[in-house]
Amino acid sequence: MKEFDGRRLDHKTREQIRMRAVQQIEAGESPEVVAKDLGFHRSCVYEWISRYREGGLEALRTKPIAGRPRKLTGKHLQKLYGIITSKNPLQLKFPFALWTRSMIGELIRDEFDVSLSDVSVGRLLRKLGLSPQKPLYRAYQQDAQAVERWRQEQYPAIKKLAKRMKATIYFEDESAIRSDYHRGTTWAPVGNTPVVRATGARFRVNLISAISAQGALRFMVTEK
Repeated sequence: MKEFDGRRLDHKTREQIRMRAVQQIEAGESPEVVAKDLGFHRSCVYEWISRYREGGLEALRTKPIAGRPRKLTGKHLQKLYGIITSKNPLQLKFPFALWTRSMIGELIRDEFDVSLSDVSVGRLLRKLGLSPQKPLYRAYQQDAQAVERWRQEQYPAIKKLAKRMKATIYFEDESAIRSDYHRGTTWAPVGNTPVVRATGARFRVNLISAISAQGALRFMVTEK
């Protein structure tokens, strides 16, 4: 898709486009999607977000609004969005695999030499279309083809057998209160649940449980 040259538009039209773009992002749309839909370069959209964050809708009007200089530019916000949505914090030498406001604040200090409070970081992230979400954990040992084969072939056969025998199907799992216990949220685009790659290995078993499709639950605690 070709990028649109907004310089050909009159000042009033450009002003309306800027406001419309920011309002869409405020409503939860991703800046990347807005940039693509409007045909503008991504850096333009991130620059609008930066201006809006510092001065509200008035800062998006064609006439420059006097005030203190912005701490983060559009290019800064674009780079920050890319890091948060594409990298695991562990890749950047952080001690934890989920993004937190304080960690992102530290990232902003290291990358752009700008200090923001946790509250300001939270507001900034929401304006970028990000929200704290509980990620899905998937074992990196998982065989996707084997999973699909089970869903399409083996499980339908099990359902037929259970119906014929008037039996209830339970899905069983075993877990331990150790490294395979996951808790917390990380920042990601609104409506896009993040996936964290983690080990699927079990070090020991503390609890065995089984649940049916109707929600019937059975469990047993064991020291083995």
